[in-house]
Amino acid sequence: MSEDRILGIDFGGTKVALGLANRDGTLLATRRLDTDAHAGAEQVVVRALAAARALLADEGATAACIGVVSPGIVLPDRILLAPNVPGWEQLRLAELVAAEFPGVAISVGTDAKAAALAEWRWGTLAGADPAVFLSLGTGIAAAVLVGGRVLTGANGAAGEIGYNLLSPQDTEGFASGAAPLEEAVGGRGLGGRASELLGRPVTAGELFALAKENVEAKELVTAALDELSMHVANLAIALDPQRIAVGGGLVRSADVLLPALADRLAHAVPFPPQLVAARFDQDAALLGAVALALGG
Repeated sequence: MSEDRILGIDFGGTKVALGLANRDGTLLATRRLDTDAHAGAEQVVVRALAAARALLADEGATAACIGVVSPGIVLPDRILLAPNVPGWEQLRLAELVAAEFPGVAISVGTDAKAAALAEWRWGTLAGADPAVFLSLGTGIAAAVLVGGRVLTGANGAAGEIGYNLLSPQDTEGFASGAAPLEEAVGGRGLGGRASELLGRPVTAGELFALAKENVEAKELVTAALDELSMHVANLAIALDPQRIAVGGGLVRSADVLLPALADRLAHAVPFPPQLVAARFDQDAALLGAVALALGG
């Protein structure tokens, strides 16, 4: 007899993660596949849904409900603020998944906001109100929870701090196609500048490791953390959260990242929030998809 499972699908810029979970959020089986972004959006969805079918079959399971998350703002007829995969902004993601799984309840949402739900439901944000989930990876985003509910904003764009301006000279920002903070301190931007600086391909994670012994790398990391910590402090001043959880790929460098953020919060914020590493690292958005499917 097939067992009912929660199916989560996390569409990322470089990979797609699939998972089957029970109702307490425990992942029982997972799969991953490359996004292959240059080949366009449609093939990503087709391959992911085929892989989801195969995962269910391999596990002898059926999907009781499905949660699907993606970068950007997921609307019924398109996805906004998700330019990294060609054609992604034209996708009707919920419709495509529903066509593959007719009759199954489907919830769709933004990856960082869904990850915040997972941290509030099962992770380090449990019981915190208000709470902030800070996603630091290829991109930069925040999610704000009040009473355990994610603040979406009028257009679904609350917490898109990657578009924050860095100075009064950033007069256009989004209008010029820029995401100033994300380009300055996100993993892709840091990796690109580190590669130019050191004359070879360097990821953001490698940059943090190199900063322990390389003066140029240390200066680059220090400048990025100075910039980032200022924005996190301003966010804390505006929202007065009880706790901030930091997740995303850059949290692997928590030994460098968290002290820099904590120091700025301690000195700049009237009531400094608790600062913790998120419980979930690689599976945060995937578990967020599961939490979304379960109703948040």
